[in-house]
Amino acid sequence: MPRPTPPSNVRQADESRPHPAHEPEGRALRRGLLLLEAVQRSGEAGARVADLCRALALERATVYRLLATLIDCGHVQRQGRWHYVAAPAAQLRGARQLSDIASEMAQRLAPVLARVSAGCGDAAFAVVREGHSAWCVARHIGSYPVQILAVQVGSRQPLGVGAAGLALLAAMPEAEARAAIGAHGDALARYGGMTVERLRILVRSTRERGWSVVGNHAVKGVLGVGRALCDADGLPLAGISVAASMDRMTRQRQQAIAALMHEALAGA
Repeated sequence: MPRPTPPSNVRQADESRPHPAHEPEGRALRRGLLLLEAVQRSGEAGARVADLCRALALERATVYRLLATLIDCGHVQRQGRWHYVAAPAAQLRGARQLSDIASEMAQRLAPVLARVSAGCGDAAFAVVREGHSAWCVARHIGSYPVQILAVQVGSRQPLGVGAAGLALLAAMPEAEARAAIGAHGDALARYGGMTVERLRILVRSTRERGWSVVGNHAVKGVLGVGRALCDADGLPLAGISVAASMDRMTRQRQQAIAALMHEALAGA
């Protein structure tokens, strides 16, 4: 006899959902990887279950279940009574994997940045996600006499303060985006007076528009336009952007650059 379907306005608690054995493999794997990332970001201090629940918007039962699996596989270990830290070997593997991903993405996006930069004349950038930060992995300088080199390859800044990072942030699942914005805290104020509320508005606008626009935050007097590169499931892999002076970035030109990036990313 089929299980009765609950009313549409009733949200089942996470622990009352189907047994983990019946949970879609992709979702379970993604949750596990996100949890491991969160533990790794906590560093030597470690993370409590309550912290992990808030960061990932998961129920305690789910977090405990995933932690048990990560401990069994040697990726996480308990520290004291309440905290969990990444096992030393897992920390090293995580750093190497992220470095490999960054290198591969830089190579993949190099022709995209070259095409975009050639089309608009301005510098183009590519970033990948590192925790709650945008990590610049590639840059291509354009032909326009005045180039705005907003960030250097290898630099990091909070997700959302630059156009590429904002595009990436807006493409993330809602729970992850909220957690990232909340984790920025006071660090945002150092970027042109950015605030949590301002960043939330920018994320909403980016999702409605399909591409990001942000100015006067990463660099004063500079405006950037960005788009995200997503996988087949719509999850973001990287963000690209073009930066130029505010007076050069008219609304019409912003739209033209966004269209150019869309075409260039289609073949990435």
